[in-house]
Parts: sequence; C-alpha cells; structure tokens
Amino acid sequence: MQASLEPSPLTPTHGLESIATAPRHTKSAVREYVEAVALAVLLAMVIRTFVVQAFKIPSGSMLPTLEVGDHILVNKFAYGVRLPLLGTRLLNVGAPRRNDIVVFVYPVDPTKDFIKRVVGVPGDVIQIRNKHVYINGEVWDDPHAYFADGSALGSGSPRDMYGPVTVPEGQIFVMGDNRDRSYDSRFWGFVDLDEVKGKAFFIYWSWDGRDRWVRWDRVGELIQ
Repeated sequence: MQASLEPSPLTPTHGLESIATAPRHTKSAVREYVEAVALAVLLAMVIRTFVVQAFKIPSGSMLPTLEVGDHILVNKFAYGVRLPLLGTRLLNVGAPRRNDIVVFVYPVDPTKDFIKRVVGVPGDVIQIRNKHVYINGEVWDDPHAYFADGSALGSGSPRDMYGPVTVPEGQIFVMGDNRDRSYDSRFWGFVDLDEVKGKAFFIYWSWDGRDRWVRWDRVGELIQ
C-alpha cells in the first residue's frame, strides 16, 4: 500500500496547542498603570515648561483687566523656548510688543512671578508726568489704564512723575493697568527679556469667594 503523503493530523494540532499554551511575558496591571501615570506626568511637565502654564491672579495691580481670583493661561511659546532653571532662550520666535500682558520673573526676588503690561520696548524713551505716560515724546492714550486714586495731578513719587529713561536693548518696561496700585518698572526698573516666561491670553476660571463665588461672565475671556 502506498504511504499517504498527508501529514498526521496530530502533528499540526499538537504544534498549534504548543503555540497557544506557550507562556507569555505580559506586563502586570500595576506596571502598566505606573508607566501610564509616568508618561502623563512627563507630558504635563513638557507642556507646562514649554507650551502653556496656568497662573492665578493674587492682587489687583492689573485691574480692571485682571481681577483677584482670575485663573489664566500663559502661552510660554509666544516668545520662544525658555530653558528651565537656566532661564535663557533656546529658540526665539518673537519679542514682547507694547500692550502685551506678560508673566516674568520678578527682578528683585527671582522666586516670584509678576504679571504686567508691556509699555516700553528696547529703544523707547519712557516718561511719566502727572500720571500721563509719554513714549518717545508723545502721550500714550492707553485704554486699559485705571486710576484708583483718580487721574488728577499726582505726587512727586515715581508712580506719578518718572523719567525720562531709555529702555535698553534686551529689556522691557512694564506697568500694571491699575496705575495707582501697581509695583512695577517705575520702582524697580526694567525686565530682562530672558526672564519673560510668556504671554497671558485666556481666563479659564474666575473665583471670588467674597462676592459671587464663580464669575461666570469672566470664564472663557481672552486677555487683551
């Protein structure tokens, strides 16, 4: 009798069983969870360092543009990539312009961040007379300016009488919109561009526990 050329039906079945039952080196649920959390933390750190960061407004120096309790987002890529710790810029994509609201490292105390409006850029001549800001000899009609003590003749302090000074290269002159209640470049000088963290652009939450609790009318506002 001629031998069959077909293999034994037991051979492939046995092989498949061997493959199906072979032990697998799978990750434990705990390890997968830890890796997912680690990746999420890493992504959050990258986003916070280079893309966008959240801040809370603690004072009224930027009234009425920003109120105490506003939670804002700052575009950290607006002026380029700033290296953490070192503070220098790895990549420049632009520079702050007049009227930008910027967050920066407070020159007097590097452990603190301040937020102000850019008034002068490199080369500008800044002067303040009786609370009126002059830029390059012309009065600056800033629609965002607010005077808590009124806009009448001011005192002889730097708050109301200042300059003229020329903004150096690589630096900016900043002021709070609440001109009578802001501690800014009038008192402690210029801000180095390398210390600017980013541009404020969005109010994502606003909270006032003393009054209406959530300020729904401010949530979602663009910062100008």
